[in-house]
Parts: sequence; structure tokens; C-alpha cells
Amino acid sequence: MVTVRCLLAAAAIAAATGLGSFPALAAEWKPFTQAALAEAQKEGKPILVHIFAAWCPVCRAQKPILEEFAAEPQYKNLIVFDVDFDTQKDDVRALGARAQSTLIAYKAGKEVGRSVGDTNANSIAEMLKSTL
Repeated sequence: MVTVRCLLAAAAIAAATGLGSFPALAAEWKPFTQAALAEAQKEGKPILVHIFAAWCPVCRAQKPILEEFAAEPQYKNLIVFDVDFDTQKDDVRALGARAQSTLIAYKAGKEVGRSVGDTNANSIAEMLKSTL
């Protein structure tokens, strides 16, 4: 009879050796820093910057749309940076944003799209496609 301890040990060994690990199939979400953005741009990664505020209903509506699309395999190389509108004021200014719920798309290190207050899944999908 297999015990829970044996199952846990097998899972730990599999994780430690890379067995059972799979390639990334979705975008990578990272906290925003200017250095992280610059590095991703230098590497030519597809990037989406999401400037949000916890109190913003539009931002809350955007988040599940972004998460759904970013989970698709075609966005496995996409990096999504979250920028807190309230606590990262210097970063918000440096990005040229004036409001929360701002989305900024980058392809090959260059800005290719920007929107504010968009909760339309189709236009958000088009913005994400522009990063590829």
C-alpha cells in the first residue's frame, strides 16, 4: 500500500530532478521595475505593462481578460509587468501614463500600442497580438 509519505517523497524527487516539469505555456507576470523593463526590451521580449490601482473597477475588469489571454500558449514569451498606480508614482510618470487602467504594449523593444480604460476583450486581444 502506498503511503502519503511515499507519494510526497516521489513528488519531491520529481520536482528536484525536473521530472514532471513542463515548458512555460503562458505569459510570465512580474512586478515592474525600470531595470526589468529595460532588460526585457533589450532582449526583444514581447511586453505588456498594466498600470492598475486596487480600488479601480476598470482595472479589476481588465485583470481577468488579461489573465485569460496571457494563459494562451501563443503568449508563452510575453512578459506582463504590473505597475501599482498608487505606490509607483515615479514609474507611472516615467511611462508617460496619466491614469490607472493603462495598458502599454511593446514589441522588439518599441512601444506598439497604448490604451486607457479598455475592458473590451477584442481590443485587448488585438493589443496583445501586437506584441508578437
